[in-house]
Amino acid sequence: MALANHGASIPDLIAMGDEQENVTDWQRRCGINKDSQIRLVKLTHMRYQHPDLDQITTFLQGGGFLVTLTDPEEFPVNLMFGQKPAEKGAIPEKLTINYEEEKPRIRKFQGFTPGPAAVHKLGHFGLCTGKFEELVHFYTTTFNIVPTDFLYVEKDGRRKNVALFAHIDRGDDYVDHHSFFMSTNASSHVHHCSFEVHDFDTQKLGHQWLTDKKYKSVWGVGRHILGSQIFDYWWDTTGNMIENYTDGDLVNNQTPIGYGPAGDESLAVWGPEVPAWFLK
Repeated sequence: MALANHGASIPDLIAMGDEQENVTDWQRRCGINKDSQIRLVKLTHMRYQHPDLDQITTFLQGGGFLVTLTDPEEFPVNLMFGQKPAEKGAIPEKLTINYEEEKPRIRKFQGFTPGPAAVHKLGHFGLCTGKFEELVHFYTTTFNIVPTDFLYVEKDGRRKNVALFAHIDRGDDYVDHHSFFMSTNASSHVHHCSFEVHDFDTQKLGHQWLTDKKYKSVWGVGRHILGSQIFDYWWDTTGNMIENYTDGDLVNNQTPIGYGPAGDESLAVWGPEVPAWFLK
């Protein structure tokens, strides 16, 4: 008789399993000097090339300064300082959920308004690269970017890291499991950017709206393993991959670095079958 499925919220030290490494030990092993790093606070924007769009200055609303540098792949990296934050908008109401024996929603019915999913923030972006080790060194040395998870392949009895999920190190403060994803690839290109939405119903209503508007789905809806977020990937009108997500993990400087085997089985705990070309 098959055992029933179940889920649980597991502490990071346990969830990482036996293959984990202290962040400070990893940085010492890699010769990283934290005092010389550019200290990042958060992601602010993702810029794609577009045949009719050259409006990077629109991100300077609120003032501030911008400097652009290039990484070893010659991808431009925009650094911003002194920008006045936009006023915070209203946060949607949290749904009250009834479970088997705990039912706080009494004489209240769930109601929804169809439409696109409102974006809360830019959560992360991903790169495919032919210079994986160079980019790992550049980003983790130049900035306060720290690995959360490495994925590896084994060949001739040796392990080689081929993918990285990394977060912005803000000490004791809790941050997203990853703001940056990078994967070894034969070609170098942006893989996707990802935006946080309110909750699962918001995401599914957005999925339905995009479907009705005849946009093209890539993969989803499902739940990732690394980061735990519920994901939904789409193509935009110029062929860029965009993800909406909700319910992602949070980490801080006490969270160890995890190591695990690369492969489709590491991508999702449930959801549609991953397209064979997804990480190409």
